[in-house]
Amino acid sequence: MTYAQTHTDELRAAARHYGRRRFLTTAGAAAALAFAVNLPAAGAASAAELDGRRITEDPFTLGVASGDPLPGSVLLWTRLAPRPFESGGGLPRARVAVRWELAHDERFTRVVRRGTATAHPEFDHTVHVEVTALAPDRPYFYRFRVGDRISPVGRTRTAPAPGARIAGLTLAAVSCQAYHDGYFTAYRHLAQEDVDVVFHLGDYLYEYAVNATGGARAYTDRRLPAVFARETLTLEDYRLRYALYKSDADLRAAHAAHPFVVTWDDHETENNYADETPENDVPPEEFLLRRAAAYRAYWENQPLRAPQRPDGPDMRLYRRLRFGRLAQFDILDTRQYRSDQAYGDGWRVPGPESEDPARTMTGATQERWLLDGWRASDARWNVVPQQVVFSERRSNSTPGHTVSMDSWDGYPASRRRVLDGAAAAGVENLMVLTGDVHVGYGLDIKADFRDPASRTVGTEIVATSISSGKDGADRPANYDDLTGANPHLRFYNGRRGYVTVALGERSARADFRTVAAVTTPGAPVTTAGSFVTEAGDPGLRPA
Repeated sequence: MTYAQTHTDELRAAARHYGRRRFLTTAGAAAALAFAVNLPAAGAASAAELDGRRITEDPFTLGVASGDPLPGSVLLWTRLAPRPFESGGGLPRARVAVRWELAHDERFTRVVRRGTATAHPEFDHTVHVEVTALAPDRPYFYRFRVGDRISPVGRTRTAPAPGARIAGLTLAAVSCQAYHDGYFTAYRHLAQEDVDVVFHLGDYLYEYAVNATGGARAYTDRRLPAVFARETLTLEDYRLRYALYKSDADLRAAHAAHPFVVTWDDHETENNYADETPENDVPPEEFLLRRAAAYRAYWENQPLRAPQRPDGPDMRLYRRLRFGRLAQFDILDTRQYRSDQAYGDGWRVPGPESEDPARTMTGATQERWLLDGWRASDARWNVVPQQVVFSERRSNSTPGHTVSMDSWDGYPASRRRVLDGAAAAGVENLMVLTGDVHVGYGLDIKADFRDPASRTVGTEIVATSISSGKDGADRPANYDDLTGANPHLRFYNGRRGYVTVALGERSARADFRTVAAVTTPGAPVTTAGSFVTEAGDPGLRPA
């Protein structure tokens, strides 16, 4: 019997044992997850303690990270894994004390805060440290220590004070980093950029198997363990897959250089799932066990705060960050609460099923939260980091054109409610940040996409992939069809890379940064296009 079949049978046994109704309660979810992944029922305090001086190999192989900056607080992350490709990272099931320091300078001559955190085996020896009582809008340096071992140094920064008037803010947006499709070269360049924060818009990892030579990376100097040559199903699978991705030096460099704000899409769990509906024909109980494992591993391996810690198959990932009076960021989750894709998913001709007013991309609760946040916002820019393309994309100009049922085009009533809510709230400078599609787009958001002459009400910036889709092309095969059918599409490029956006009081500038290849390492970075949108006058214009 294959590994995948063995663990599928385990999931099905757990699902049958608990049943969907019981599983969907908090207690049932926790019990079912423990049953499926063999977590100790007694909790984190049950483990013995390991003296860090007994760890003889480097425990910081997966680097350091920071995230979700607040005006007086930063979140610091690391994971102890001296042997990252082994279960448990090569550590025994014991607690480890981890010391941390935060300083004004990279040499740590002016330490601001220090303390000790515990790396619990129940959380795969990950550490989440929330450092408080810091000054707003300033950079800090941080590091961890176990025994005599010291981690790489990371750089982070706090957000400006809530009412502060700041001259500018530069962000980067990234998405879609399939390890097996190529090198993370773009991250090496991003690590050198002068940005305040990085938004990761989903598909941080992929559930698909990675062969011994790393797929398109075509390694000749190493062989990856067979543990990666299978699809992720269990908690251990997802944990090991994060270890593989974070073993990439370029990704570690970007995390160490900038604070990240993360949100997921589908591949962190399974391709194109919708709420509790999986891609494949398996019972919802079985899929929710898999989702619980994926969500737990996601929280463990990302620089996320305590409110985002999952509860069984549920995790509150949507949240709001403010950077003075310049920008409010409403980070969405368009995967966990959505209606199932219409017409069986894929690119389809829109019709009554996709246009049903009851369909939702965000769920009612998240939608109300977003619109309420806009009504209370006094920010110059209201920015929405999220996953799938928001603006309309017609496949061609014919009457029988298709649209993507996985994007907001498959949920037009949900998009209409969001745009009506923005208008009612008086949002003048709406910007949507998007990932998912492995290309860079610059789009004008129209009041009515059926009428090209209708008012432009916002701007959508779509970040291409870091590596997914392999090398890509400057002009993808459907370039003429897509640009001809969508006059609000101002920019289209199919190379890999990232986008930077400089927000100012009067305007915002987007630079689409691309590399020519990811199937070979070391490609230089260039700017494929630059656009500006004026405050109070939405719409992209060449810079």
